[in-house]
Amino acid sequence: MGRKSKKNQSEKPSQPLPAHQVPPSPVDRPKGKTYLWILLLATFAIFSPSLKCDFVNWDDDRNVYENPMVKNFDVKGIFTQNVIGNYNPLSILSFALEYKLFGMDPMVMHLNNILLHLLCVLFCALIFERLGLIFPFSMLGVALFAWHPLRVESVSWITERKDVLYGVFFLACLWLYVLNLEKPNTKRGIAIFVLFIIGLFAKIQMVTLPLAMLAVDYWKGRPLKMGLLREKLPHFAASLAFGLIGLLFLKDQGSLETNEAVHTGVSRIFIGSYSLMVYLVKWLVPYEMSPLYPYPQHLSVLHYLSLPAAIAVFAFVYFAFRRNWRATVFGFAFFFFNIAFLLQILGAGQGYLADRFTYIAFTGLFFSSAFGLQKFLEKSPNSRLPAIVAAGLYLAILATMSYRQTRIWTNSETLWTHVLKYYNNTPLPYNNRANHYRDKKQFDLALQDYNEAVRYKAGHATFNSRAKLFFQKNEDAKAIQDYDKAISMMPKAEYYVNRGAAKAKLGRPQEALEDINKGLQIDPNWKTGYLNRSILHNQLGMFDKAVVDIDRYLQFDPRNADLWYEGGRCRRALNQNDRALSYYSKAIEIKPRVGLFYLERGKTHQLLGNAGAATADFERARQLGEPVR
Repeated sequence: MGRKSKKNQSEKPSQPLPAHQVPPSPVDRPKGKTYLWILLLATFAIFSPSLKCDFVNWDDDRNVYENPMVKNFDVKGIFTQNVIGNYNPLSILSFALEYKLFGMDPMVMHLNNILLHLLCVLFCALIFERLGLIFPFSMLGVALFAWHPLRVESVSWITERKDVLYGVFFLACLWLYVLNLEKPNTKRGIAIFVLFIIGLFAKIQMVTLPLAMLAVDYWKGRPLKMGLLREKLPHFAASLAFGLIGLLFLKDQGSLETNEAVHTGVSRIFIGSYSLMVYLVKWLVPYEMSPLYPYPQHLSVLHYLSLPAAIAVFAFVYFAFRRNWRATVFGFAFFFFNIAFLLQILGAGQGYLADRFTYIAFTGLFFSSAFGLQKFLEKSPNSRLPAIVAAGLYLAILATMSYRQTRIWTNSETLWTHVLKYYNNTPLPYNNRANHYRDKKQFDLALQDYNEAVRYKAGHATFNSRAKLFFQKNEDAKAIQDYDKAISMMPKAEYYVNRGAAKAKLGRPQEALEDINKGLQIDPNWKTGYLNRSILHNQLGMFDKAVVDIDRYLQFDPRNADLWYEGGRCRRALNQNDRALSYYSKAIEIKPRVGLFYLERGKTHQLLGNAGAATADFERARQLGEPVR
């Protein structure tokens, strides 16, 4: 890869250390190794409250516990489909592996998030030492990376597995790259590229790695020439390819247009400059940490003032570049390269800030902070004690904030209640907390939140959600009214299918069929439509049509034992007893401890004259507590 270069140990490049004189890593020294272990254990303790956290209805549903690709271990689907516009198949595959091995256990998933974060911390320690931080300043920089409160979202949110997972590959690549600059090795260069490609499948933010490499080149004193770009052409090509894939998925999902109606044109620049300045402030003073930062309806004075402030920051960095203040320039360049594509110049998603966006980006700022303190104390050794005390207090504050922030991810109620502390005039947190209350059958609390969401001009999704509440409460007329509103705002397949189910409950089967058929015309892949229509056909005695719908549904969810059982009932009602047996057998294969399945298969064996098989099934049904007459 790169040629040997000199190790910069000072803001003044006139006295750089040769690469071979770089201090050894802390893991190579007993003292440093001990402190690193202590730091890792402290990091685990800080994030340990997340082990008691549940899933949250902030994308955990679609990414994990309701994701059929996870439940069915559908590797092909994982690598060929996106999830709500995001293509991060390696992260989804990790969830599928966990589900296959441990079931849908949030503690296991939270534990693995923490362990991945600890791996990132370890690589961060290796990198900082190789880049010239001496002990204990390397430990200071690593502690900042490990304990900063803006880490919490990436570590304690199961869906954000992609942050800590791609972070492992990103930092591993960066460490190998630094080693390769000091002692070039072809095999190591190949390993960097392979790990880079794998990391791209974890999260698309991995595309910034070649830019981060350029920042390291600058820090290491490599001349800023075209050769640096040419040697990274394969990395840039892979970044471009994955970047285009990501944009296509976002466009297909509609995420790029989410906020066009609110902020367009030049205003997007102010959104970007404001985001940049907020991240820089939160690097030093983490405040108002929220899982959601909704777009403001109108830009404030601070948004407009952020542009000249951002220009001033860039002017200062240019001044630092001219003065050869390498640590300052390197730290900001590393940060900016990793945050630039996330500043929401293009609208994407429901928020324009996110704590998780800083997971890798802040690494450069943490390094420059620790390096700056290191150089300051070299010049002012008398300030060592107060500086150490101040740094220790600052780290203690950060660690305490992270520990407390982790607890907001306990469940959906704690999550959205926390968001509402800061943003109580926007519908999304009310809607999502209401969904949590509805699922817990706390209907009165759910209705209060839905009504609040509607008061703040909620969209079609809230009317659909409130209609589900009325449906569960058997207030089907009210449910239909809300489904009507949702459909008038956005005629989605889900809304037609749901309205059809409500009409079926009110004894209006023909209208119900019309709605369900309409929904499946809009989206032939809306599997719930086939499920609901199969139930309706079954109730109407139309078993031939019911089994067709069941078969179609099972193409989407082949591990649904109850639907295999229902298919067996329909086949038997059609006197297709041989085929009914295969349905019952499949249901038993998936859920082998359901007595009813054995009972009905036994009856089918009786009809076919298979006395021995019928007796065996009846006996197994009795063992499982199913009465056999």
